[in-house]
Amino acid sequence: MTLPALHNTGVFYRRILSQFPQDISLAFAYGSGVFKQHGTSQGQMEKNMLDFVFAVDDPVTWHTMNLLQNRKHYSILKLMGPTKISSIQMNYGASVYYNTLVPVDGRVIKYGVISTDSLIDDLMHWKSMYVAGRLHKPVKMLVQSENGKLRAALVANLKSAVTASFLMLPESCTEDDLFQQIAGLSYAGDFRMVFGEDKSKVANIVKDNIQYFRILYSNILRDCPQVVYKPQQGKLEPHKEILLT
Repeated sequence: MTLPALHNTGVFYRRILSQFPQDISLAFAYGSGVFKQHGTSQGQMEKNMLDFVFAVDDPVTWHTMNLLQNRKHYSILKLMGPTKISSIQMNYGASVYYNTLVPVDGRVIKYGVISTDSLIDDLMHWKSMYVAGRLHKPVKMLVQSENGKLRAALVANLKSAVTASFLMLPESCTEDDLFQQIAGLSYAGDFRMVFGEDKSKVANIVKDNIQYFRILYSNILRDCPQVVYKPQQGKLEPHKEILLT
């Protein structure tokens, strides 16, 4: 089973990716610059920063190549060299190194670099849920290698999100309830949801993108033995055999 992600091979995204070293096992774009959120106009969306994550097998080699191609993207840490940058990436925070406020083709982007092994660990064990949480929500998948372990971890992450969300919902619920619960998992405990962020952020993410959530989760919900998924009605009900046991 492969991740039913939203593939985009548009010229714009290919042009951006072409400016980076190509040894990438997974690349995706996400956030309000990529997916419309309720209450945001197309004009506002096009002004938002574009967010990317690149998973790479060998961070030292990738940063070495990227410093040669895109040295201006880096902060003063570039003076420490690729080995130190990779060490900071691997050993601090969520194991992601970000370059931000980078102008590319008339847009401003930020991109995070994570090792493939660290990504798999986060997907399987929610070590920080930093990247795993972003992949609970729709993304534009730009590169996905044939790495079987990574592909299995991507699917496992979605299944775990469904299971965790069911535990926090009543037996019968709507798919909108479920998708909002899933989208909110990575914001649980985030102080920004108390101070600064729009309190309706999670609902806004789901409202205008529910068709993309269906693409991600419909197969998992249809195969789930605990519930009967009724997509035409937008409902999920407990399986009768489960109720009888």
